[in-house]
Amino acid sequence: MTKYIEVLGAEAPEMFAGLPQEMATALARADEPYRSIRLLKPWVITLYPTRGYADLEEMSLEEYARVIVAASTVDPRLLEAAEEPIWKVMDASRTVRIVTEHPRSGKTLELTMSIGDHKVRKCTGKHNIPDGEVFTSPDARTTEGEVFVDMPVSESGVTVQGIYLRFEAGVIREYSAERGSDALARVVETDAGSHRLGEVAFGMNAGITRALRHPLFAEKVGGTLHIAIGASYPECYVDDPASAEGKARCDELARQGSLNRSAQHVDIVTDFRGTGTGRAVYLDDTRLAVRDGIWVVP
Repeated sequence: MTKYIEVLGAEAPEMFAGLPQEMATALARADEPYRSIRLLKPWVITLYPTRGYADLEEMSLEEYARVIVAASTVDPRLLEAAEEPIWKVMDASRTVRIVTEHPRSGKTLELTMSIGDHKVRKCTGKHNIPDGEVFTSPDARTTEGEVFVDMPVSESGVTVQGIYLRFEAGVIREYSAERGSDALARVVETDAGSHRLGEVAFGMNAGITRALRHPLFAEKVGGTLHIAIGASYPECYVDDPASAEGKARCDELARQGSLNRSAQHVDIVTDFRGTGTGRAVYLDDTRLAVRDGIWVVP
């Protein structure tokens, strides 16, 4: 292939719910080489509203379609100005510190990771429709601490929510979910790479007013932050991951453990708009704020 276009949509997303671990792992691993190929090509992805997805969101098909179309037709050029200040600070930073609060115990949790020398990317409608995030891949060896992720996301037709993760030396050592714990376990236990992080990103689309469970929409909501369990993005390490030089460099970074490879890449989202469990995010010593539905540099 020279280009890749994907239109998401499922009539019965619940078909994948409750798969045995062995089958779920086999499906993820079977897709991994194709995902690696298509991410190195010009690509775009969007979603077509189906009744199955509407049921997952507990909405009528008509209401769901209106939300999808409205979010997908916002002028993406507006994202460029909103994302530039966050991109500049993130690109100059070496560490990310995420502070959340466990809603049951009230305990303050901190998760840290290194992003030094990694490339930070802006998403302004060239790949995802809808779009709106600033992301990078951390050094997969450096993730330390705990985090509570509160927003619901759909994983293989199952809603997963209330996720707790504890990392040590870059590896998930403990995990739980208040809802969809079996689905979370199937993700984490896929392979060695699914015990590490592959992405940290800021949601920057103030036009998505309703947080849907589908990751394509949940991760873009302005004032949220998402991390991804699983594979890193090669474009966060080299300028051209499709070139021979870029591939060789990515292979070396993967051997070192900085670039994470996995059959999984599952985005999970925390709300920092004041109503969720997110409390603060620091890029080095700069504490970011949420204003008018997007992240800003105070």
